[in-house]
Amino acid sequence: METIKQKEKELIAIKQEVGQMWKLVLSQLEKAKQSFLSGDIELAREIVSREKRVNAFELKIDSDCENYIALYSPVAIDLRLVLSLIKISIILERIGDFAEGIARHVMDNNCNNINPKLIEELKIKKVFDTLTIMLSESFVALNSENTKISGRILAKDDEIDKCYRNSLDILTAHMKKHPQEIKCGLKIMIIMRKLERIGDQCSNIVEEIVFFVDAKVLKHDGLK
Repeated sequence: METIKQKEKELIAIKQEVGQMWKLVLSQLEKAKQSFLSGDIELAREIVSREKRVNAFELKIDSDCENYIALYSPVAIDLRLVLSLIKISIILERIGDFAEGIARHVMDNNCNNINPKLIEELKIKKVFDTLTIMLSESFVALNSENTKISGRILAKDDEIDKCYRNSLDILTAHMKKHPQEIKCGLKIMIIMRKLERIGDQCSNIVEEIVFFVDAKVLKHDGLK
């Protein structure tokens, strides 16, 4: 009986660690948005500095999950949860990397006078906000073990993809008209790609939650 209680406590502790990492990565994403839109270099430096904490979380969670599997040989839903938490922590670390990458572009400080109309046309603020919602709602889905909202979250990734595809044409046209801004245009294109990849990673998190709760594998089945 004591072993079962200890087993449950350790699993809850790992889940809480993932929750703390999740909140940190969400904060990194929100700060990346603020830093990019305002050109705040100090905030960008803070994001880069905090990336070490994100990496440390991923290593700790991976180690704790491996120890849990070795000690308790979990089966069924407990095993699915541990496997999902390992993968989710890896995905969160990747999202943290993308946020850091955006921050490093801000730190370059050579493209701070971007035309506000261009930013508005690219819908960059909307993309950042949509990603924040996806990451927040997937966190709720994991904690509530409710996969009914998974379709809604995945649908938002389609919105991100559409904005990214449109951005290529918008930026190409802008750089043709303003060749002196080609460097900034290419930088924004890279940032849009990073945002599109964050959307993909959020979808991957949803897939892991569905695997844990419903024992269904969404990968490669076209449900995205």
